[in-house]
Amino acid sequence: MIKVEHLNHIYGQGTAFEQYALKDVNFTIEDGEFIGLIGHTGSGKSTLIQHLNGLLKASSGTISYNGENIDREGCDKKVLRSKVGLVFQYPEHQLFEIDVFTDVCFGPKNLGLSREEVETRAKEALEQVGLDEHFYRQSPFELSGGQKRRVAIAGVLAMKPEVLILDEPTAGLDPRGRDEILDEISLLHKQNKMTIILVSHSMEDMAKYADRLLVMNHGELAFDGKPREVFLHYKELEKMGLAAPQITYIVQELREGGAAISADLTTVKEARDAILKAWDGRR
Repeated sequence: MIKVEHLNHIYGQGTAFEQYALKDVNFTIEDGEFIGLIGHTGSGKSTLIQHLNGLLKASSGTISYNGENIDREGCDKKVLRSKVGLVFQYPEHQLFEIDVFTDVCFGPKNLGLSREEVETRAKEALEQVGLDEHFYRQSPFELSGGQKRRVAIAGVLAMKPEVLILDEPTAGLDPRGRDEILDEISLLHKQNKMTIILVSHSMEDMAKYADRLLVMNHGELAFDGKPREVFLHYKELEKMGLAAPQITYIVQELREGGAAISADLTTVKEARDAILKAWDGRR
């Protein structure tokens, strides 16, 4: 469980350029949740996720992982980061070894595990992201964008984290590549009961995969709730530079036209089923 209490982060504190990146942020993430984190550029999303595994230190407030303050004196950040794994938006920031297999071995090797255990973990992680032995000896820098993302994710999975944080893992990918990666992440969540925190600008993806949404706006937590609850506030989201899934707007137009369907539909399947049911009722 991750608990964030009165979290503040101030850049340039004590100078003329002092600016709040995070302001009095509070939330709790239970084990096994699939969290979607959204917000406009500069809303504090990236700053927030870098606090969750101790890459950034809070100006004030506390972050607890499984009941322990991660900023306490003596907290082993290496152990924390093996439990709370972060995949950056640009995979090049996490890839640096001569080949794919060596790169994925790097994390578990630093945990002091035996060579056999390190290699077993690397093979399992690469299999989980859909990369077979054909890729093991390839340079990670010669791979496609989607393949680099998979290697970066595998490198974190090889640490066997309990929490996986992904910052825009599908940015720049084509629709097929995006769906493949998100489906794999969803499978990890279901099969391993892994806690997932996904940062994305795609509201359709959030509606499809996330159990709960956290919405950041100018460093503050604006909304915290199920996607269907949050997207009902689509007009407020628009004022924040965001939007709801396209289906939300279609549903609102149908309702204004007299269709007897619920306002909180967020996926195409939900809308289709509701429209067919309403049509059958009229017949």
